[in-house]
Amino acid sequence: MRRKDREIQYSAEIFDVLNRCDTVRIGMNGGEFPYVVPVSFGMEIVNGKAVIYFHGAKEGLKADLLRENPSVCVEGDIFIRVEKTEHGITVRYESVIGFGKCQLVTDIDEIKHGLKVLLGHYGQHDYPLDRCMGLSHVMVGKIVLDKITGKRNFPGTMTSADKAAEHNQFKI
Repeated sequence: MRRKDREIQYSAEIFDVLNRCDTVRIGMNGGEFPYVVPVSFGMEIVNGKAVIYFHGAKEGLKADLLRENPSVCVEGDIFIRVEKTEHGITVRYESVIGFGKCQLVTDIDEIKHGLKVLLGHYGQHDYPLDRCMGLSHVMVGKIVLDKITGKRNFPGTMTSADKAAEHNQFKI
């Protein structure tokens, strides 16, 4: 990471950012071009690793690509705002990028678990999955993130360049 001053150092903070994201994007090997798709998701921590669950149709490009090559990149971000600084304009944000393998879940109990994790992420903890008419038509993907990094540019935080500029501004 080039901007080490913006790196999120601790796993718990990275997991917190990911948990606060509304949507994540999954990057897949799409043949001639990469294929990136936004998905609704849920996350849990298992053995110190983030596990992402998402859903989709059992058929289609996303499902086909994941069957062909389960290696994925997951990206999530939280846009805070654009603001003017002494040096120009910057975007305040938090972001996470992770890498792992996607498993298309086939066990009905794990499918329900993944959907409960996903529903919980959106505050729908009490949704009765057993009454869900689309349950037999849904694909659930499970991604264990083996590598994950985070980065942020918070409002009110100063980078080393900002600190140097401020220091030079007050020299006599």
